[in-house]
Amino acid sequence: MKTIMIQGTASDVGKSVICTALCRHFYERGYRVAPFKSQNMSLNSYVTRSGHEIGRAQGVQAEAAGIEATYDMNPILLKPKGEMVSEVIVHGKRWADMPAMAYRARTLEEMLEPVRASLARLAEQVEVLVIEGAGSPAEINLKDRDIANMRVAELVDAPVLLVADIERGGMFASCVGTYELLTEEERKRVKGWIVNKFRGSKELLESGLAWLEERTGVPVLGVLPTIRMEVDPEDSLALQNMTGDQQVEGDKLDVAIVWLPYISNFTDFSPLSHQSACTVRYVQFVDQLGAPDVVILPGTKNTIHDLQWLKANGWMEAIQQAYEHGAFVVGICGGYQILGSVLRDEGQVEGAGGVESGLGLLAVETDFVPVKETRQQTGRLLAGWANQVEVSGYEIHLGRTTRGNGVMPLLRWVDGREDGAISADGRVMGTYLHGLFDNERFVQKWLQFIGEAKGLTLASGPAVDRQQVYADLAEWLRQHVDVERIERIMGIHVDR
Repeated sequence: MKTIMIQGTASDVGKSVICTALCRHFYERGYRVAPFKSQNMSLNSYVTRSGHEIGRAQGVQAEAAGIEATYDMNPILLKPKGEMVSEVIVHGKRWADMPAMAYRARTLEEMLEPVRASLARLAEQVEVLVIEGAGSPAEINLKDRDIANMRVAELVDAPVLLVADIERGGMFASCVGTYELLTEEERKRVKGWIVNKFRGSKELLESGLAWLEERTGVPVLGVLPTIRMEVDPEDSLALQNMTGDQQVEGDKLDVAIVWLPYISNFTDFSPLSHQSACTVRYVQFVDQLGAPDVVILPGTKNTIHDLQWLKANGWMEAIQQAYEHGAFVVGICGGYQILGSVLRDEGQVEGAGGVESGLGLLAVETDFVPVKETRQQTGRLLAGWANQVEVSGYEIHLGRTTRGNGVMPLLRWVDGREDGAISADGRVMGTYLHGLFDNERFVQKWLQFIGEAKGLTLASGPAVDRQQVYADLAEWLRQHVDVERIERIMGIHVDR
């Protein structure tokens, strides 16, 4: 198995996107290729066909690589759910909720074993492994127990490429600082720099790149220009570019997504941001809400905490008023639970305990249970404006929600069970189905229904062709990075 590891000088420098592009490149070259990230801290997750939960980025990268995603591609997933507490997912299943210090004390003794096991299985299955690091390999306070960067490279003897984000400023300092903080053996693994998110004339950068090569002795393999990425972002830092008070122009719907403190799976809404009929914005403060056409409550890793946050910051009244003034309201997973009337956590599954009143826009009640539902799903809509339209996606939740009087189920799964709820007027709906907006036919029907209610003629654009996006990413990489040199670094010499 040939390997390459992409590490970065910081979080959100573009490691996930570059790994996705490399996965697609090797797939197009005819190799059986797979992604790998030993430990991922993310609230964006993905459910495999076998019902195992992994990081969303590795699910996307597997799709780009033309291979079925498995839990071996991300053996450890950490999902923050409270102050210094994370849910620990090991080999796709919930293992424990652990404080950061307790987890850190056990990483090398216990967590490295599932990483080794996954790498061994992948070595028997694939020819090329594209490995993604996490954050930076030079976090001195964490480095002695880091199992996401150089220690993984050592396990499989992988060459390392370091990615730097020039857009945020201070790139040369971050590159040299990262390199200098590595040990001598770790520096020997670093075989190249990739500069990402560059704008402007490359000629103005040449002297700096030459200095970086001379200062570190490591070649710059390419400079990637900033492009609009249709790939799901991995890090919540990416949301900062979509917040605030964007102007809604012409006949477009103003879609406001509430940025909850523990927002999860915000990639659910990426397809909406690509629709010409919508302006999508994430709102952090209640005075940013304005008068939207649609309010969305997304998933959350800590529903009770985020419900209490909504109450404390005036969001409950603001959302109710928006609904009274004609807004459509949607809740996904934890957001669906919040739309209901009662949420019970008497077993302290969420850690809060007790009973909380919800927003009350849907007559549903939720009980939190310790058994986590993780499965891919296919079903049909029961809403009148989209009756029998087929949708697919996946469930990830700990709650069980029951409907009361006055609401109808939103979906019926292929096994006959029902999910979600929709109000009698059709303006409030909730579901446990992540990936709902990836279903083009549903989105068209839903936007048409809202447009008619608002008296707008909406221009509905085509869905994003994900396979074409992956092909374009691979070509973007080949145009701006010396991919042939990367292959030589990996020991790949056969032309396919």
